[in-house]
Formats: sequence, C-alpha cells, structure tokens
Amino acid sequence: MLQIDSPAPDFDGVMTYYRGEFTKTSLRDFRGRWVCLFFYPRDFTFVCPTEMKAFGRAEGEFEALNCAVVACSTDSEWSHKAWIERDLSEVRYRVLADTNHAVSRDYHVLNAAGASERGLFLIDPEGALRYHLVSAGSVGRSVKETMRVLRAIQSGELCPVEWEHGQATLGSA
Repeated sequence: MLQIDSPAPDFDGVMTYYRGEFTKTSLRDFRGRWVCLFFYPRDFTFVCPTEMKAFGRAEGEFEALNCAVVACSTDSEWSHKAWIERDLSEVRYRVLADTNHAVSRDYHVLNAAGASERGLFLIDPEGALRYHLVSAGSVGRSVKETMRVLRAIQSGELCPVEWEHGQATLGSA
C-alpha cells in the first residue's frame, strides 16, 4: 500500500516519448523537483485526450512551481508518438510507456484488463509521495484542483477546505 510521506515507488529506464524523441526516464531524473505523475487508461480514447491536453496547457504553471508533469499508460512509446503527433500538439511533457506494467503495478493502478486506472501522484523533490488520487476511468481529473493541491502542499501550511493560492492559511491567519 502506498503511504503519504514514504518514498514514491521508483522506476528506472522506462521508455518514454518526449518532444519528438524516444528516451528512457527514471524517477531519479527529477530529484530536486516536484513531480506530477498521472496515469491514464489508453491512447486514442475519449476522456484521456481531454486530460492530456489540459495538463499540456498548464505545463508552464507546473514548471513555475518547479514541478515536472509526467504521464504514463501501458501503451507503447510508438503508440504515444502516433497519438501525440496526430492529436495532441499541447503535450510537451514526458509520456512513459509502461508496457511491462511494472510502474502501474507499483503505483497500484493496474487493472485486470492490463490498463492503468486514472491515478495522480504528487512527489516532492526528495522523492516522497505527498498526494495520491485514483478515480473512475470514466471521469477526467481537474488540473485546477491538482494545481491547488500542489500549491497547498508546497506552502508548508495548514490549508483549509477550498483554500486557493493567495488566501490565508490556518498557520498565517
């Protein structure tokens, strides 16, 4: 079971499609940065491109918070390449090809059909898991909520329900 403030499951040398290239990616590549790792079920589907595009449009905001966006599914790097080049010009972040299902299994999002569920994980610069959410495959996630949670965690303060960046925290009230 994944535990908050415990080391995030490591991955090493996973084939990745990134900005027109095939490369290998490891979690340690991001040491010193936050990571927003999100899993999605399949390339060329219905809800997934809405999320992929939304994270792509917000990538600059994540970067401003020292946070790398990384996506992952059990599809191949070739499938990622074809899909991104055809339909997803907004996607400039890394997309992991978890073809052996190891990353999805380690993050507890692999379903019986061999696809990743919609999992979202925020990992701090030291590699500790700080937030995770797994939702139904039929429901897209909110990038706005992901940004809100990231800012709240980065604040180091107690943040009340519906807290937004710029509002008083419970520690600063």
